[in-house]
Amino acid sequence: MSDNSVDPSGNTEAFRAFQSTPPEPAPTASKTPLIVTGVVVALVLIGVIVWLAS
Repeated sequence: MSDNSVDPSGNTEAFRAFQSTPPEPAPTASKTPLIVTGVVVALVLIGVIVWLAS
């Protein structure tokens, strides 16, 4: 079975290709905490409105 990974130290061309590969971008932040916070604030506001109306 052949090895599909290329050893960058194997030759100059492979090393230069390995060296010039741009770094992977940082992962984006999840919006889940923002959504959960919005739902909690909405529930608290609804509770306050119901409490004031009664």
